[in-house]
Amino acid sequence: MEAGWRVRIRHLTQVEYDGEAESSYNEVRMTPVDDHGQTTLAQRLTIRPATPVWTYRDYWGTQVSVFDLPKAHRSLSIEAVSRVETYGPRPLSKPLSWGALRQIDGPIAEMLRPTERTTMAPDVAQAQVHGRDPHEAAEAITWAVHERVAYVPGSTGVLTSAREAWELGKGVCQDLAHVAVGLLRAAGLPARYVSGYLHPSRDAPIGEPVVGQSHAWVEYWAGEWVALDPTNRSKVGESHVVVARGRDYSDVPPLKGIYQGPPAGRQVVKVEVTRLA
Repeated sequence: MEAGWRVRIRHLTQVEYDGEAESSYNEVRMTPVDDHGQTTLAQRLTIRPATPVWTYRDYWGTQVSVFDLPKAHRSLSIEAVSRVETYGPRPLSKPLSWGALRQIDGPIAEMLRPTERTTMAPDVAQAQVHGRDPHEAAEAITWAVHERVAYVPGSTGVLTSAREAWELGKGVCQDLAHVAVGLLRAAGLPARYVSGYLHPSRDAPIGEPVVGQSHAWVEYWAGEWVALDPTNRSKVGESHVVVARGRDYSDVPPLKGIYQGPPAGRQVVKVEVTRLA
């Protein structure tokens, strides 16, 4: 495993209601995971108005912070600050055979099942599989998504499906990840959607805060989980920070909640990333 970075992430979400919200209940997924690919050194979540916060691990292994505001409030502020040590890509091990992959069962097999957002035609995936081992096929599929679906901010909506983005030929990182997940699954590779942060510069200077990005990429399983970034046509490394994993975006939104109050409001999200070492 290549030496990595130490990164500070500040993710601020501010919600302003058009009037008073009488109460709200919220789930937050903004805490980076702590696993073989990165180490979370510190993390803090601040809610305003102040309220108790409970945490748990969801079915997919993501840390979820939950809180409710039972009193009337006109605004909501959520600030997540974390320090994470990241690492470069690991060397690939010999993949399982296609025959062995067809025998997979248990939790990993759940990542073979298409969802409404990730369903893709099998023939598109099979064209990239012929004569390739699972690692080679996964890269061919993911890079094909990069070539076919252009990254165009604002070109799609949060509910756009993989098939719609593929036919449109453009989308955002969420769409490219959905398309790649769908094609990997159609090829017979378990695949999961990954949400997190990306430092925009691979040659980032030390100590300089920059405007970061919430980002999405994919992981496929061929005996071990391997991460690829279809938006940037790259392997996932030290500039990526994993927060959540799931079947598709619906399992990993940074903020999900319900409230009782006015029908309209405004939400502003700011992400700041600083390479510390």
